[in-house]
Formats: sequence, C-alpha cells, structure tokens
Amino acid sequence: MRKESFKAILHFVGRMLMAEGALMLLCLVPALHFGDGTALPVTAAGGFTLTVGAFVALTFRDCRTIDDRRMSYLLVTMLWVTMSLFGTLPLIATGATLRFSDAFFESMSGVTSTGATIFGSVEVLPSSVLLWRSMSQWFGGFGIILIVVALSPSLGINRYSLYTAEASGADNTGKTATSTTVTVRRMLVVYVVLTLVFIAALMLSGLHFWDAVNVTFANISSGGFSIYDNSLAALTNVQQYIVALAMLLSGVNFTLLYLFFTFRWGRIGHKLDQFAFYITLCVCAVAFVTWALHSRMQLPFSDALRMATVQSVSVLSTTGSLVADTAQWWLPVTYLFVVLALCGGMAGSTSGGLKVMRVLILLRNVKAVLRSRLHPAAVDPVRLNGKPVLPHIVTNVMVVFFVYVFTIIFTVLALMLCGINATESIGATVGCITGYGPGLGLSGGFGCYEAFTPAAKWVCSFAMLLGRLECLTVLVLLAPRFWRR
Repeated sequence: MRKESFKAILHFVGRMLMAEGALMLLCLVPALHFGDGTALPVTAAGGFTLTVGAFVALTFRDCRTIDDRRMSYLLVTMLWVTMSLFGTLPLIATGATLRFSDAFFESMSGVTSTGATIFGSVEVLPSSVLLWRSMSQWFGGFGIILIVVALSPSLGINRYSLYTAEASGADNTGKTATSTTVTVRRMLVVYVVLTLVFIAALMLSGLHFWDAVNVTFANISSGGFSIYDNSLAALTNVQQYIVALAMLLSGVNFTLLYLFFTFRWGRIGHKLDQFAFYITLCVCAVAFVTWALHSRMQLPFSDALRMATVQSVSVLSTTGSLVADTAQWWLPVTYLFVVLALCGGMAGSTSGGLKVMRVLILLRNVKAVLRSRLHPAAVDPVRLNGKPVLPHIVTNVMVVFFVYVFTIIFTVLALMLCGINATESIGATVGCITGYGPGLGLSGGFGCYEAFTPAAKWVCSFAMLLGRLECLTVLVLLAPRFWRR
C-alpha cells in the first residue's frame, strides 16, 4: 500500500467527520427549542467531532490523490466505521445510553439505515437524540460515499470505483450521464426533493413539523427509526398510506425516478424488468397478507388491506417501520417477511437486501439451466429487458449470492455462540444484514435488541456493515493480496 494513498484516505475521512460534526450541531435546534437539557452535551459532541475532523483534514491537506483503485474499498469501509464510531458521541454525552457497545450498535444501525435499536422506549429519549437518529439514517440511507462523490469536486480517485465499492448492487446501466458525478448529483437531487415533498405531505395531513421531519427522514432512507414507541401505528390511516408511498419510492432505483420525473420516459426501458418484478413482489405480498389478516385474524377488510400494504412495502424496501406488532401475526406471514427482506428493493435505491435485480437474474438463470437440460443444443441466454445478460455478470451475481448466503450462515452461528437462541439468531441476522432491522422473537415486532449480550451486539453491528456494503467490499480487505504492493 502506498503511504500517500493512505494519507489521502485520512484526508477524506477528516472532511466527512467535519460534515458529521456539523450535523450533530444541528441537533442543538430541537435541544434549545424543547429545552430538554442536552444543549451542552450535544455541543460538546459536535464540537469534538468537528475539531478532530478539521485537524485530520488539515494535517493531510496536501494528500488528495489516491492512485490505487484498491484503496476505494479501504476508504469506503473506513468512512462507515469512523462515522459510526463518532456517531456514538451524542448518545453517550446526552446519557441516552452509557454502554459503548449499545451506543455503537445504535450508531451503526443509524448510519447504515438498518433500523435495529437497543431502546425499548424511544419516547423517553431527548429530542436532540431523536433528531440525530433520524438524520444519521437520512445521511447514511443515500450513501456516505455517494454524497462525497456528489459534493467533492477535488476527489482524486476514480469516482465510479467508489460508487460500486459502496453499493456493489449499483446498476451501471442506470447512469443518466457519461459522468458518474453528474449521475450521482441527479440522484441526490431526487432524494432531497422527495424528502421535502413527503415532509410537506405529512404536514398537510395534520402531522406536526417536528414529527413530519423525523418520520420522513427515517422512511425515505429505508431506515425505520421512529420517534414513537409503536412506530407507524401512532399515525392516522392517511398518514400511514403517505409513508407507505415514501417507502415504496425509496426502494425504486433513483436514476429511474429521475428519468421519470424529468419526462425522459424513452430511456427507462432498461429498468422495466426490475421495476415490474419489484412491484409484482409487492402486490403479491399485499394480497397474501391481506387475506391472512382478514381470514385468519378476523380483521376488517379495510384495516387488513391498509396494514398489509404498509407492512409489506416496509419489509420489501427493508425500511423496518411497523404498523402493528408483527410478532403476533400468523407465522407464515412472519416468514414471508423474512423472504421479502432478503430480496430487498431495486439496485440504486436506499433499500438493502440482495436486490431484486440479482434475484431476477438468479431465477432466470435457473430457468435457462433447466431448459438446457431438456434441449442441450439450444442457445438460451439469461435475458434482462429483452437483452442477453453477459456471462460475467451472471457469474458475479452468483458469487454475491453465494457470499451473502454464507455470511448469513456464519453470522447465525456467531450469534448462537454468543448465547442467542436459534430463532433470535436467524431473525437478528436477517434483520441486520438486509437492513430491515426488526428480527424474530424479542427483537421482532415492537421489540428491541436490548437483551442481547454485548458480544452479540458487536456481531450484529458487523453484520450491519457487511450488509450495507454488500459483503464483498469489507471482505476483500481480509485478503492478504489486498495489502501487497
């Protein structure tokens, strides 16, 4: 590894810490407005983060060029870990939690927009902490590296390598311009506009500005943190449907949304298969869950349809917001939600999971293999949007799927070794790796991860990082060859 490249990485880490410190200081607004007594600790946390970031950035200000593309993986991982580490400061300084393992778990969950929480009740938390949790999800939901790419004009590294290092599920067919920077900036514009639109929509529906901001931040980012103990159940029926639309759009590829909202409909054909599969999964899930709630749990049809719609969209987009205590629902519905969370939303969205593009390619590859068994001489390639998928892309998808599955298996084993029972381990693993958040058992429904052992919380925190960076970006750092010149 070149020393100059590592210094450049530290420079960019310092700059992002400065941004994080500035965001922490924004939490002074609710602290002063609501008078919750956290103004001083929030100022200390934000000031310390800003100072450390400025010191590191200025120390290595002459090192801004990374001439080794491998370093993009190290930069991405270091940024996520460092920002999660400093993100613990507002939680500890305000007394929200005094255990570092809990604070790091909550911070990692926020930055990776996972939504898993260690707080059994969030309504007792200071307003500054609630805003920090929501902002960390909004910031991390779009992607730390994507924000760096969009806003940094002097980034001395291949931007596309960073783009794919943070989101290996990124669909390179979705670029709206020849420049990766321009594409990412357009995605950021869509993200910001959608945020403002849904804040306004919730306010028009009768929600207070404070509540509307926090609810929108958490759900447009596919995060799921709530300012209410009973999550979306605290909202009216109309507000729940508004949030459901926000969650649905958060799982759609942002370049597709940009093309749609700018009336460039002729250029969205390359994503129709993904979008159609995503909507089909959502509709089928809503239909099944509605039937289950109406027929098996005897809920009125209108309530069953509403709850099924909101919860199915929440799971498929891996948001994790809850319209009811789903731990009490019919067991097949619970396990359907596990499958949906594993699928996730579209590539290039804020959602987690394996991504529906990969699931679709895997299913069509199975279909092609079965056909080849019946007709060995036939040429039947895997197709997406009517065009053959290149063999190396199919291979990459299969590799990601293989790594994803084995990561889940080893994480479940690690949690069981930490003393967590099998059901809880499976639920927590899927919840953390997919970014959905809630698990099974005590961590499912309106439950939380507070009862997990400190070791189990560290395992879950690492699982969140792996899931957000889709495993390969982090695991490649463990290869000895990565560290050779």
